Amino acid sequence: MRLLIKGATIVDETGAVARRNVLIQGDKVMAIVDHDLEPNDDDHVIEAQGAVLMPGLIDVHVHFREPGFEDKETIATGSRAAARGGFTTVLAMPNLNPVPVKATLLRQQLRRNEESGLIHVKQYGAISANLTAETVSPIEELAAAGAIGFTNDGKGVQSAATMLAAMKAAKAVNRPLVAHLEDQSLMNGGVMNMGERADQLGLPGADPLAETSQLARDLVLAQATGVHYHVAHLSTKVGVELVRVAKTMGVHVTAEVSPHHLLLDETDIQSATQTNLKMNPPLRTPADREAVIAGLLDGTIDMVATDHAPHSVADKRGDFRTAAFGITGLETCFPLLYTHFIESGLATLAQLQQWLVKAPASAFDLDAPTVLKVGMKADLAMFDISHRHTINANEFASKAVNSPFVGQTVTGMTVLTMVDGEIVYDATTDNTGGHDDNE
Repeated sequence: MRLLIKGATIVDETGAVARRNVLIQGDKVMAIVDHDLEPNDDDHVIEAQGAVLMPGLIDVHVHFREPGFEDKETIATGSRAAARGGFTTVLAMPNLNPVPVKATLLRQQLRRNEESGLIHVKQYGAISANLTAETVSPIEELAAAGAIGFTNDGKGVQSAATMLAAMKAAKAVNRPLVAHLEDQSLMNGGVMNMGERADQLGLPGADPLAETSQLARDLVLAQATGVHYHVAHLSTKVGVELVRVAKTMGVHVTAEVSPHHLLLDETDIQSATQTNLKMNPPLRTPADREAVIAGLLDGTIDMVATDHAPHSVADKRGDFRTAAFGITGLETCFPLLYTHFIESGLATLAQLQQWLVKAPASAFDLDAPTVLKVGMKADLAMFDISHRHTINANEFASKAVNSPFVGQTVTGMTVLTMVDGEIVYDATTDNTGGHDDNE
């Protein structure tokens, strides 16, 4: 059976926005035309009515929690959340139990991802055992087993010698090294950003130097080794400036920013009980938020990644002192970015496609379509950009509901997601939600 999508808004290969009819057969896009296509009797026809059709979104930073923490999320629920958000490829972090620090464990994890995932779930290997050891993992073996890159995300690499050895090994196998920047000696037991707001709330603050000092160190090491060094969830003004300078010096560095660091800052925290505003890195100052926005718009920051970090309701109970770090993000990413960047006039659809498709695919050398064209693999997402709705956690496909954006009114809703030509999410038949407030 063929699928004919009529009247879709697309961003073409030149970056121009156009209205087109798109024909999909099997796992390929067979035609993109500006004239009517006559459907066959058994074709499935969708009237897009101007909905935006893009190559499937790509998120290079998600936590699917399986194995070891299935009370928070599973590969099945996480990939359903991704599909509901329009994502067809995600890169999963290795902070699991067991950590995929050996080739046998990584191959097992890749099998889990393949068997349980609705979408393409790529897998990072760990830089070091338990994400904290100073001895570097067998990176050559992990790369041969299928690791997409290497990271200790959730933990910063504390030793410069360990980071240097990891960079040399990652360079040798042509894989990116992804850095969660956190110098533990500067964290001070912090649960939010150090500064006036933390003092007002009586909460311990994490020094932003914990991010920027490690970043400065790593950029020097990256220049020396030639590794592809990727900065996870960049959150500080100084960090943006460091990356900007490093790029002018020829360092092979890419950077991501999360939607929450683009849209929120520490002034949004009015009470220590607002634990859905607790994440790591923490929400920074308004000046930091303005800097990461500017960095994204000028290309210093290459892409947006959600850092989807689901937790159970119990994990987020209490206050900032005791609740877990992290928020969900896959199901809210597109509408938040569309509302605050595209609808507002701050950016274009072509830029959004760059941040969520082209840049991540290019940086991580992914076999994923990056522009809608004939012959491409039918990994697709379609969004109704006329649809206004209020974000409702009860509708989430994720196991988790820990989002600070619940209750916000946004524009843009995923209506269809396809992977290899198969529909994996259809808003007209969506029954993925139904959370119990007490779960």
